Order: sequence, then C-alpha cells, then structure tokens
Amino acid sequence: MKIVTWNINGIKARLENLRQWLSDFSPDIVCLQEIKSVDEGFPRLEIESLGYHVETHGQKGFNGVAILSKLKPEDVMRGLPGDDSDEQSRYIEAVFSVTSGVVRVASIYLPNGNPADDPVKYPYKLAWMERLRQHAANRLLLEEPLVLAGDYNVIPEPHDCYDPAAWATDALFLPATRASFRRLENLGLIDAVRATTDQTQLYTFWDYQAGAWQKNNGIRIDHLLLSPEAADRLVSTSIEKQVRAWEKPSDHVPVVGTFNFA
Repeated sequence: MKIVTWNINGIKARLENLRQWLSDFSPDIVCLQEIKSVDEGFPRLEIESLGYHVETHGQKGFNGVAILSKLKPEDVMRGLPGDDSDEQSRYIEAVFSVTSGVVRVASIYLPNGNPADDPVKYPYKLAWMERLRQHAANRLLLEEPLVLAGDYNVIPEPHDCYDPAAWATDALFLPATRASFRRLENLGLIDAVRATTDQTQLYTFWDYQAGAWQKNNGIRIDHLLLSPEAADRLVSTSIEKQVRAWEKPSDHVPVVGTFNFA
C-alpha cells in the first residue's frame, strides 16, 4: 500500500498535475495540503473518476487538507482537537480497513509561523504543535498503525536543508520548532524517510524564487511520522522529485511510504 503526502499548493492550479500523477503512480492513499478550496469547490468528480474516494476539510483561499483513497474511509475526523476557537482547516483524519486490521491516516498542514517575531503567528505554530503532540499521544494508545502525513513546516536537522545558516532565523528551523518536533517524535513516532535512508540532500520543497529548483536549494519539510505498528510494516520510501520539474508545479513534491498491511 502506497501512502503519500503532498502539499499541492492550490488544487485548481494543480489539478491536471495531480490527475496525471494519480494515473501514472496509482497511490492508495494521498494526503493533500494547502488545497486552497472550500469543500463544495473541490474538484471531486474529476478525482472520483480515477477511482478515488474524496474527503476534504477546506477553507476559502488558503489552507485546507484532503484525503484521497482507493479504500473507503471510515470515522473521518475534521479539525485538530484542543482549541475550539481555531478556525483554520489544517487537519483531517480517517480510518481504513486493511487485511491485517485497520490503518489510521491523517493529513496535516502545520502552521508556517513566519515571521518568527510575529506575536501571533509563531506562538500559534508552537501551540498547534503541542495540540498535535497531545492528540498523537492519545492515538498511540490505540496501538494501531498510524500515519501522520503532512507538510510540517519543520526542518528537523541541519542536513535537511541546503544551507542551515540561511534558515537560522526562520520559523521552520528555530530551536523551539525543532524541539517541539522532537517532542512529537519522542512519543515513539518514526520519521519514515529517515528510517529508510541517511542520505543527505533529500528535499521535498524548492521555492519558486531565486532559481532554488535549478540550484537544488531545497529543504525537507514534508514528513510521514509513523507509529511503531506502522513502522513495522514500512517497506520503502521515495521522494518524487521529478514532479517538481513538471509544468506549473507545486513547490512541494509527493513523499511516498510503501507498506505491507497484509
């Protein structure tokens, strides 16, 4: 089973790229972020025609997450618990029945947090990360395969970016951000990509500006965090870098985890 995270950076702008990739790659579950669409505006029929179920948690103009799946989703939950006043659409979760039982998958669009000195944006990022940690801790008590897939807007380690000095004051790489990410991992979650390779220069995002793609000035901020039960079933990972070279690409590329849930 192929489970994917991809910040699509606008579903309407990237629809044909998405449809081509779904047709060519045939993933089983795709977690999309930054769909930038309300639920009723999402191009559901165009994706359903390729054999996918569609669940969305949208928002007008920005944010928004979705889960596309060949399997029928169950127990769909929209929104991250812990703050009833939070109106930003950044989390959706669903359960899927597989041969060995169930797998729980979430699509996450963690706040960017920049500028880091903003009195609202960066504290919101850290608070959101703490809510995610608490929710993940509760889900881990279920002792089932759990895949927390998404754009985390976190560069975990210096080797996850082309130039650590260039990111030293950015909210994606600040010590408090990385410490919060480590607390999440310390629950027992496993970074799927780092569980399968220690290769450097593995990036998932290249800015549109300053020739970042052509120079390979990238960062790794899109992650699959796995419960031990999911990590035990992990076969391989891949970063679909070639998609960044397509016409009108997202600035992110798909990150794929292949699992054996037989």
